[in-house]
Amino acid sequence: MQTVQPQDLTLTTTLPGRVVASGMAEVRPQVAGIVTDRLFQEGGRVEAGDVLYTIDPASYQAAVAQAEAAVAQAQAQLNAAQKEEVRQQELASRNVSSTAALDTAIAARDSALAGLQAARAQLNATQIELDRTKIKARLSGEIGRSLTSQGALVTASQASPLAVIRNIDTVYVDVTQSAAEIIEWRRGNAGARMGDSMAEVSLTLADGSVYDQKGRLTAAEPDVNEQTGVVVLRMSFDNPDKLLLPGMYVQVEMPTRIAKAVFLVPQEAVSRNRRGQPVAMVVGAENVVEARQLTVVQDMGGDWVVSDGLNAGDRIVTVGLQMASLGATVTPEEPAAAAPAASGDAPAAPAATQTE
Repeated sequence: MQTVQPQDLTLTTTLPGRVVASGMAEVRPQVAGIVTDRLFQEGGRVEAGDVLYTIDPASYQAAVAQAEAAVAQAQAQLNAAQKEEVRQQELASRNVSSTAALDTAIAARDSALAGLQAARAQLNATQIELDRTKIKARLSGEIGRSLTSQGALVTASQASPLAVIRNIDTVYVDVTQSAAEIIEWRRGNAGARMGDSMAEVSLTLADGSVYDQKGRLTAAEPDVNEQTGVVVLRMSFDNPDKLLLPGMYVQVEMPTRIAKAVFLVPQEAVSRNRRGQPVAMVVGAENVVEARQLTVVQDMGGDWVVSDGLNAGDRIVTVGLQMASLGATVTPEEPAAAAPAASGDAPAAPAATQTE
């Protein structure tokens, strides 16, 4: 027999999900050319700024040299134009030269200055393209296998990446929850944001083991999928040992609401009547067994969470149900405290013994 008392419980639900990298960057070339070197270990870790591939730079070096020459030429033209402007100003101050000649000299100087700026901009553009022959990591994380090889011709912004970098130091787990459950949760929590009340969520891996790191709800899609009627929720988990990998199937146990004044009843104490309704055998005030129809909310471990059908202090028959028939008078016995069992001990007495 077990005496039950009402209590407030945090109800949970188990949702299927997939692991997603917290950051992902596809490595693509920004200039065209032949790949000359691969400078990373496949499957290893790279840091942002590391050089991953090099592209043959010869043509880009030539373009930089040509742009540098253009800058030098534009600088020489500017120097000449500035000297001519100074000379015309001196002549104009002595009334030897006309104002038109001075205006022409000033215009030539401005044109030469603009030409120098254009040449410098072209030099900057060619230098950028030369720098891009060294393909660098834009994200720190784990890099996968190389999808190209030395000698391959690559083009700027091609569709297929050269490699993929994923940050899995922290991972996301995307799960789906039905819109009906979302509505129930919001009603039970007075419209609060989901992330504010869900302090921790736990994760079960594909092999059935529980992940040793707790997670937290970080985002919830503000819309419902029209085809499936579900909302996508995103959890964040630390992944220091790199145990969680993107694409891995997992299950998340997350709190849904707080159930007030509910009872925990052992599952072995609940049976079903002919209509399939859950029923428990309760020992009344005069030790007479009666049946109580229950309203079960959900399971929790080895118990049922019951919201209706019981009262505080009710005594539930948990053992000896075959002896406690409906209407029978029994001698209830509370279970003894657990103690180490000696070899050859007799089995425990039933929780309810029928009286003749």
